[in-house]
Amino acid sequence: MFKPRSPDSEDIPTNDSANEHFQTVVQRAWSRRGFLKRGAGLSAALFLAGPLAACGHRSKAQSENVGTLLGFEAIPTSTSDAVSIARGYTATVFAPWGTPLFAETGDWKTDASDDAAAQAKQVGDNHDGIHFFALEGSSEEGLLVINHEYTTVGDKGYTWLFGADGTEPWSAAKVAKAMNAHGVSVMHVVRKGGKWEMNKTSPYNRRITASTEMMLTGPAAGHMLLKTRADVSGTRVLGTFNNCGNGWTPWNTYLACEENFNNYFGTLSGTDTRNTAQKRYGLSAGATEYRWEDYAERFDYAREPNESHRFGWIVEIDPFDPTAVPRKRTALGRIKHENAACTLAADQRVVVYMGDDQADEYIYKFVSESAYRADGYNPDLLDAGKLYVARFDDGDTTGDFMGKGEWLLLDKEANPILKADNRFASQAEVLIHTRLAADALGATKMDRPEWISTHPDNGEVYVTLTNNSGRQQTNAANPRQANLYGQIIRWRETGGDAAALSFEWDLFVLAGNPLKYADRKNPKSGSENITTENMFNSPDGLAFDKDGRLWIQTDGKYSNSGEYEGQGNNQMLCADPVSKEIRRFLVGPKECEVTGITFTPDSRTMFINIQHPGEEGDSHWPDGGSAIPRSATLIITKDDGGVIGT
Repeated sequence: MFKPRSPDSEDIPTNDSANEHFQTVVQRAWSRRGFLKRGAGLSAALFLAGPLAACGHRSKAQSENVGTLLGFEAIPTSTSDAVSIARGYTATVFAPWGTPLFAETGDWKTDASDDAAAQAKQVGDNHDGIHFFALEGSSEEGLLVINHEYTTVGDKGYTWLFGADGTEPWSAAKVAKAMNAHGVSVMHVVRKGGKWEMNKTSPYNRRITASTEMMLTGPAAGHMLLKTRADVSGTRVLGTFNNCGNGWTPWNTYLACEENFNNYFGTLSGTDTRNTAQKRYGLSAGATEYRWEDYAERFDYAREPNESHRFGWIVEIDPFDPTAVPRKRTALGRIKHENAACTLAADQRVVVYMGDDQADEYIYKFVSESAYRADGYNPDLLDAGKLYVARFDDGDTTGDFMGKGEWLLLDKEANPILKADNRFASQAEVLIHTRLAADALGATKMDRPEWISTHPDNGEVYVTLTNNSGRQQTNAANPRQANLYGQIIRWRETGGDAAALSFEWDLFVLAGNPLKYADRKNPKSGSENITTENMFNSPDGLAFDKDGRLWIQTDGKYSNSGEYEGQGNNQMLCADPVSKEIRRFLVGPKECEVTGITFTPDSRTMFINIQHPGEEGDSHWPDGGSAIPRSATLIITKDDGGVIGT
């Protein structure tokens, strides 16, 4: 989820009359009484009154909680270089970057002087998406799978990946180490005597890196645009990288999501020869910050123009079979994937919701051709199906931050617009150039779609739109110009069926800063459930627990000044979808992102990740002193052994 950060927009002019209109609309949209009074209709009234399909329904587990679904006491913001957490909870650091995965692997060198071979057997850098796969249903033992999005090397004059050796002189050995710090870690974890530890002798332990052999599958596999000099078949590819969020399937496989893959492809040729599609996906005109093209020519688009087409996919990994070749599922489209939220349609077909994480990009869903089989035999289920992109309309409630929407079919033969578009010779090209196809259909440009999650009881879908400081033209679902703070949108599929082709939507929360903008007429103050006690910016990670609590993680500005006055470090909050109450649960150390979330089956252990602490150079978390900062997992437990969030 790491992105180059745009400058703060401290002096954006505000029009008072526009603010008054904005607030009037907010007040109507956030008041059930308001909806009923103006006769918006039963559907609209219930839509904002509680969970969309459930009409305020709580599960049995929710109802058994005393008072509210949120059973913890909210905490204040923090700017310290430490983790703050709600009273009655403990957060324990686990598996930081460099932790050995195998018994024979030596300990991580605190000066970060380990070489590429060592890094290939250690936990990677910059933890992101994460999932716990229970072994035989156990809450005491399972496989913890973690994405490692990128490496902290850059233009700020320092680096941690290579320790005191810095980045210069650059070498093939440094490229190899960087490539081995990316990818995915699979680790066998066990809780003994109340403490979690890694089983370093387990055959399940595995590192997947930017050099691991993988297979391209589905409709685009073997297409000429996926063929390279090293792979004339167009079906075999080395590695995965910039894996951001994640997903998991009902048949217990892990979905790693390739996001900002474009940052790794540039050229040393001195000439910008990018075509329209390469520019649309953001490949560098010249050299890249990561500099892999210096020693691995497949990352030089002038030398190997098709290599970048082999990234930007959803990668399916079987954590229970260390010999299984990961598969890049091309039927799900090629975008900057944030995460992949799987659910089942009414007829048991698999539905995967996905966001393309960049400003003014789109939200997608995939519906499988075949139905899920509960017996677990679901090979290649994600290789055939239909891909759609979302259009969010005002519907019958224009201007009230709610409306209707449609899923537009990204199919070369079945969609007349794409059939007539000679830029796409086949469905394979629609999938390889998914963004261009979505452009052609007039999908709704969103404020950086990030994580998507579905409600466990009623299937309502929530997505974080983290920010879009460059937005000038607003639309119903993205109502603010220069959107610094972001929002969470939700929708209900028609008939409650995830495979439906239409939906109703509303805005669950508009993040903002009511401390700086006390006048609630100002759109920057946020929606009515944002207060000075729970404010945040840039919602990013998002997940429901099995009781229906909505956990919200942030990856935004942590300056604690200007537009972000009083908001402190990045944080994790929890929301009640019925009451819309939001409470702050945890705050991370300096300059970090809080990301990734998973639970044991009994919901008594939560795993989250702290990514890039000290990305601006001002942290020594988690080891303290003068130590190199390291991304790490946090294991969160309740001191009384209870369910997280109660």
